[in-house]
Amino acid sequence: MNEAPKRLLGPTDPEPVTVDNANGTSPFLLVADHAGNLIPRTLGRLGLGDPDLQRHIGWDIGIAGLGRLLSDALDAVLIRQNYSRLVIDANRPPGSAASIPEVSELTPVPGNLGLDEAGKAARAREIFWPYHERIEAELESRRRSGRPTVLIALHSFTPIFKGVARPWQAAVLYNRDPRLAQSLLALLKRQSGLIVGDNEPYFVSDATDYTIPVHGERRALHHALIEIRQDLIAEEKGQRDWAALLADLLPAAHAAVGKG
Repeated sequence: MNEAPKRLLGPTDPEPVTVDNANGTSPFLLVADHAGNLIPRTLGRLGLGDPDLQRHIGWDIGIAGLGRLLSDALDAVLIRQNYSRLVIDANRPPGSAASIPEVSELTPVPGNLGLDEAGKAARAREIFWPYHERIEAELESRRRSGRPTVLIALHSFTPIFKGVARPWQAAVLYNRDPRLAQSLLALLKRQSGLIVGDNEPYFVSDATDYTIPVHGERRALHHALIEIRQDLIAEEKGQRDWAALLADLLPAAHAAVGKG
């Protein structure tokens, strides 16, 4: 008789997924792969101190607050992951080297060193898959009802990476289908004083990403991955400013590319 797999999350650990504005009527579906920085109690602190867990290596700083404000402004559903990407990265293919990083940027993650297959499987089973299954359920429900969907993945990036300053305030990322991303890029570039990255400082690919390739491209949905520099949205005022801007520009960008 096979033993049940050991549980990662205990009864006092929060759920891995939060859905805000679940009855939102907008065609936009907002997702936030790195919204939280929680660590399951069974993992301690992964051998890290709170300062490291509060840094960008632990989560996308400011994106949960911005996402909630944008969800309210658009009347859009927001699905967000609550656990740190240091536990398992919700936007990396499971099994890839970046899925459970042993080093993040230049910081070793002791709790990820020498992790056995059962440990890796528990993180995927209890944190990664519930998040993506919730996104899939939302998309499938909309498909069955004939409701249009535009998938927007919300992220933030650090102003300085490995000692190199980044000039962009925001970026729009894409891969096979650039239509919505390019439409949004054009609108952002019209904003005074903004330097906007076009697939910078990152880009979307099957090897480096999961959410857009699986949920956006495979379903042939209009989609874009938006990155905002973290120092601009670390505080509530910046979150409100960027949420208001995106609430104006996203519907305009979608209208420009039509429903196809």
